[in-house]
Amino acid sequence: MNEIVIHTVYIKLDQFLKLANCVSTGGMAKALLQEGIVFVNGEPEERRGRKLYHGDKVTVTDNGEFTVVAPQA
Repeated sequence: MNEIVIHTVYIKLDQFLKLANCVSTGGMAKALLQEGIVFVNGEPEERRGRKLYHGDKVTVTDNGEFTVVAPQA
């Protein structure tokens, strides 16, 4: 499980996919989501604007599993 640190209250799923190096552009994020291989907390997700908060888990088939974490104090 890879931890991805965010410095805000939430991050949108398409931005998260770029931060996690699953895609390099927003268009690629949209295409990836339409393939039905992105899961948030175990549920399939297709919305680019889905807000992710600390503790959410994102799974991308063939790319890995990621956890949204807050920066260490």
